[in-house]
Amino acid sequence: MELTEPRINQMAREAVQQFWWVRDKQALQQKNAGKTDQGFRGAVTGGAQMDGFIHVLEELACAAGILPEDVYSQHSSLELPGYFRPTKEWDVLIIQKGVLLAAIEAKSQVGPSFGNNLNNRTEEAMGSALDLWTAFRENAFKTAVRPWLGYIFLLEDCSGSRNPVKVKEPHFQVFPEFRQASYTKRYEIFCRKLVLERHYDAAALLTSTREDGPNGEFTEPCPDIGFTRFVRSLFAHLQGSRV
Repeated sequence: MELTEPRINQMAREAVQQFWWVRDKQALQQKNAGKTDQGFRGAVTGGAQMDGFIHVLEELACAAGILPEDVYSQHSSLELPGYFRPTKEWDVLIIQKGVLLAAIEAKSQVGPSFGNNLNNRTEEAMGSALDLWTAFRENAFKTAVRPWLGYIFLLEDCSGSRNPVKVKEPHFQVFPEFRQASYTKRYEIFCRKLVLERHYDAAALLTSTREDGPNGEFTEPCPDIGFTRFVRSLFAHLQGSRV
């Protein structure tokens, strides 16, 4: 596979397109079934929205020389031992000859509850990284080979995610970058700090509107946490670490 920027951009477009198609299909199925779990929540609880991105990761791993049977995805055999809990289920695992090469999370958020979901996502991602790295230190994976951790996030681009958000500071001041930052900006800060603090090796933040997303349209708020850099980092790691 030649990882040119146009090729990577096309893979991202197809994944974004599938996200919206699956999400809309699930919401319609929930509604037609007459379930109380309808609307936004129905689409969220249906799962599989990020499968387009997972398919990209599967294709990428195979192109890097990983056998298909060494790539675990699609909700099967995705548990890794933790340090603070027995196991944690990841979205994609790449394990070759007993060596954990990569673990990846692929998450998304569509409105309206951006604030609550942001808090949940940040706590989840940081907790997962801390749990894995502590388990790695304690030799849970039976090797000194450091795995590659990745985090992909697709966020709805709308007024609710773009508008500035106030912060409460009743006792101490927040860091200045958070003042008047939209939820999109907060996710950008979050993803960048995940990498800067070496909790994850790479992160990718994409945004997409409800109107243009079904056509594969998306934007990347910041190139250093863009999909191209993410893909190339993972590909290089797999090529250099396969056993």
